[in-house]
Amino acid sequence: MEQTHNERSESVRISAKNLGELALPNFCPRCFWIKLRCSHKLPFQIFPGIFSSIDSYTKKITNMHYEQHERVPGWFGGFGSLGKPMKVPHFTKFSVIEPKTNILLTGVPDEILSKGDGSYFIVDYKTSRFTGTQDKLLPMYEVQLNTYAYIGERVGFKPVTGLGLIYYEPQTGISVDEVDSFILDDGFSMNFSGRLLPIELKPDNIPVLLKRVREISELPEAPHGVEGCKNCGLLDALVSIAGVT
Repeated sequence: MEQTHNERSESVRISAKNLGELALPNFCPRCFWIKLRCSHKLPFQIFPGIFSSIDSYTKKITNMHYEQHERVPGWFGGFGSLGKPMKVPHFTKFSVIEPKTNILLTGVPDEILSKGDGSYFIVDYKTSRFTGTQDKLLPMYEVQLNTYAYIGERVGFKPVTGLGLIYYEPQTGISVDEVDSFILDDGFSMNFSGRLLPIELKPDNIPVLLKRVREISELPEAPHGVEGCKNCGLLDALVSIAGVT
């Protein structure tokens, strides 16, 4: 009897954001192969915790506003009529194994909101300047959100009928006349402006990307990198410095 892919292949775990790397125009299969071997835990990386704190604060603002006014904040209006923010499951529950590739998909969205028709709208936050479709990371974010939709519909949030990004831009412009309004006894405050970007819903692309992940993961050696890849250049320099052959 022929074995299924599930039986003959080791399980691979990948997050929604890491899956999105395959959609970037400068995607490098060599770098990705190495990351898979390292479970995407690369050396010398430091992620500032402040961004997690801002995301947590933003979720509190949205949910507390709904508790007080029974509606989401006004800046969500560009996504249409949205209802109650749902409790987003813990990352251990918001995951699914794609059976054809035996890949575990993980990752948790910032918000899942109900709609009047019983469907769901998924939102992710980005603390950065809004650059619209010129954002070089937008293809990755598109895959990330569609992966959330793919997982969501398999863990109880069905159907997902909309996706969107909210860029929370720090408002750094300030005049002398208004500076006093930002000064506190123990520090200062900063405003953020929400800019919305709807994302096309196309979760059917996710299995195609997972098939590519499986193909790369099963290569016995690292494939050739993309010409001019900066990370490949840094890796080669590191290997040279370390004297590794």
